[in-house]
Parts: sequence; C-alpha cells; structure tokens
Amino acid sequence: MPPTAPPLGQASFLPALDAARAAAGAQHYPAGSLYVVATPIGNLADITLRALHLLTLADAIACEDTRHTNHLLRAYGIDGKPLLALHEHNEAEAAQAVVARLQAGQRVAYVSDAGTPAVSDPGARLVAACAAASLRVVPLPGASSVTTAISAAGLGGDGQFLFHGFLPAKTGERQSAVQALAAEPRAVVLLEAPHRIAALADALATLGERRVTVARELTKQFEQIATTTCAALPAWLAQDAQRQRGEFALVLHPQEMHATAHDSERLLRLLLAELPLKSAVRLAADITGAPRNALYERALALKSTPGNGHDGQGTPA
Repeated sequence: MPPTAPPLGQASFLPALDAARAAAGAQHYPAGSLYVVATPIGNLADITLRALHLLTLADAIACEDTRHTNHLLRAYGIDGKPLLALHEHNEAEAAQAVVARLQAGQRVAYVSDAGTPAVSDPGARLVAACAAASLRVVPLPGASSVTTAISAAGLGGDGQFLFHGFLPAKTGERQSAVQALAAEPRAVVLLEAPHRIAALADALATLGERRVTVARELTKQFEQIATTTCAALPAWLAQDAQRQRGEFALVLHPQEMHATAHDSERLLRLLLAELPLKSAVRLAADITGAPRNALYERALALKSTPGNGHDGQGTPA
C-alpha cells in the first residue's frame, strides 16, 4: 500500500515547506524539464526537502493515481497543482501530453504511488519519450523499497545484487522464473503483493536452504524484517496471519560457495599466471566466494615468491 496521508488540516509538514524553500530554493530548476521525483514508500516524513520544493514549483504533476497524489500533496500543504494521470495503461499516450507541456517551457514532475518512479512502477516510457524529444530529465532521488530492503538484509560480501521485481503471476511461469534464479549466484531482490505472497513463498521453497530476508510494510508502523531459509518461508508466513499483509520486498541472499582453501589457491595461481593481480583476485573471489581481502593477501605472497616475476607491490583489490 502507498503512504496514507494524515487527516486534512494537519499542519505538521508546513514548517518542512519553509525548510525546503530555504535549503533548495536557491538551486537551479530549468524550465522545460521533466523531474522524476521519489516519494515515500510508507512514512510521509521520508520526503526530501528538494522534492518538496520542486513539487511546489512544478507547473503540473504527472502521477500514477491522481487521487492518491492529491491526498499526498495536501498532506504536505501543497494545493492547486494540475494533476495528469499517467499509469501503466495509458503511459504511451499520456507521455506525449507531458512532452507537449515540456516543449511549451513548463516544469513537470512525475511521481508514482510510492518510491522511485520508472523502476518497477510506471515512468520509464515517459522518460524515454522525453529523451527522444531531446528534453531534459532531472531525477530527484529518495525512498526505494529495493535499497531499503538490501540495507537491512545484512548481505556482506561485495554488495552485488540483481533487481528482479515481480515474478510472473501464472504458476508455471513463476516456477520457471524461480528455477532460473536457482542458478543466480548474486543476491536477488523481489517484490510481491499480499494476495500473492503465499504462492511466491511456495515457489521459493524449492530453493531449499538458501537464505531469504522478508521485508514487510517497510517504513510503516507495522514494519517487519526477518531472515529465514527459502524452505522454511511458507511455514514462517503461516505462523501469523499478519505476516501475509502489506507490501513485500524479499532479498534472496547470495549463493553460498563451498570451495576449499586449496581450490581457491589453485584457482588464484592459475589466474595470476594470466592476469594482473587485482583482476585475478576479483575473479577468484567471484568464482569461489572466498573473502577478497584474504585472497589479495595470498596473491601478494604468491607474487612476491622468488621466480614469480613480481616485486610484491600492488594496491588493494
């Protein structure tokens, strides 16, 4: 669910508009530009000062749902802005209307219902249409369920991950997608709606002991973040009906590698014979899952051994 606006008349965000004007008002906001504006994913206080100021400055605001965006703007004390509906069902046509406004010199903001537009929400085709018309696109960063979930998953390692978003709704297609993910060594971020979370959990259970972090209702009052195994995920959801409510971001943890120290060193020696030290260490870490720092130290030792043709100097990988 997108953020819920507080009762009308609540003035708690009015000082924020003054702060936004003071902090961001002196910056340059070129006319004839599309501003892609991130909005909160649950907690209304997660809006940025620059986003608030731009929303007051925009000549029009294109949005995924005009009713929701109207409530959002009124919660911040922003009234009287023309709202243009632009969602997955009309994006191609609505984008041309936005392009016409931009060509007339207007500033147009685009917001989705929650989070950063054009990632798993509408907006990508609008941005492409603006680029095709040689119009400037200015992103205003902010809340994202993807990076929020990753930051709370405790993955460690090199930080690589794949954003997959929503898996197919049909059972067979979803199961095929999960089987493809079984071979993906990196962390994977998935999104899911409450009415399909149980079906997704059943599909992911085939991944066995691979760890998964479930982030539910991120930034909201009943936020819940838990890590379990894919095999145990259906039972975890079934333990409490509340666990199946709200919007979900799930993080499949990276595949656990089981290479032995001997395997890692043998691979490292082979790579060092063909590649620069930093490249050899990076590849060895990616292939074996061994800690990069430890591999780097071992690579330095191997390179400094007489007969290896290296002076032992290097920089951290």
